[in-house]
Amino acid sequence: MIPASSTEYITLTVITQPAGLDLTGTPPRFAFLPEARRGNPIASDWHTGEWDDADTARILIGPSGEPTLTRGAWHVWIEIDPPNDELVVRRAGTLTIT
Repeated sequence: MIPASSTEYITLTVITQPAGLDLTGTPPRFAFLPEARRGNPIASDWHTGEWDDADTARILIGPSGEPTLTRGAWHVWIEIDPPNDELVVRRAGTLTIT
């Protein structure tokens, strides 16, 4: 739960990395979908994040970040495009903005 006036990093620990691949050159992407919206994110929903360390992805959200989320519940998604044939997309949880 985060106040709408707060600017802070949302972090996700990535525990299922493709074996032997270095993901540091492939930034993670995040999508935040309103709770009422069903289905997968579309291309315009994605925002580029960064790696905080080898297995922690993060993105700055809030009035001074991108994206800025309004009050409500948001489904959080992450996308990782490693340098192989995979494109990993996972719903990571729900974030409440108050």
